[in-house]
Amino acid sequence: RAVVTIKLGDKISTDHIIPAGSVSRYRSNVPKSSDFIFKNVDPDFAARCQNLKKQGLASVIVGGLSYGQGSSREHAAVCPMYLGVRAVIAKSIERIHMANLINFGIMPLTFKNGEDYDGIQPGDELEIADTPGDFRKSEFIVINKTQQSEFTVVHNLTSRQVDIVLHGGLLNYAGKN
Repeated sequence: RAVVTIKLGDKISTDHIIPAGSVSRYRSNVPKSSDFIFKNVDPDFAARCQNLKKQGLASVIVGGLSYGQGSSREHAAVCPMYLGVRAVIAKSIERIHMANLINFGIMPLTFKNGEDYDGIQPGDELEIADTPGDFRKSEFIVINKTQQSEFTVVHNLTSRQVDIVLHGGLLNYAGKN
């Protein structure tokens, strides 16, 4: 179970996710850096994630086309992971950012039908019935409990990448193998 914490449009860059410039001075401080996630898009994003995390709920980011374009900024994945983001569901996710999401244990998912994007709203509660089992498939159903609907997501991850995500990221995966 997770809550849609933000719904974004197309062409969200890693600069939208975590701004460059003065924020870079906190690079070694992930909790502090996390305060700046989507700061210029939605200043309350980090606080919403932290509140959900305290309640034991995960967060989901919903995006349009070309989510994560731009630089290969690792903090655009590590900070959302720290905030409790467990999945990104978008119309498309850029390759380098997708690799970073995988390395930090965030499920990079795309809509099988791009029109399903329209049926999701911020605050919706989503559920994947059997996350470990379903995520091993390249296509599965996500239930939108709030809208009383469901939609299909897909991914083209290798079995190793799936294992990395299910272990919570590359460091955890390497430590157990």
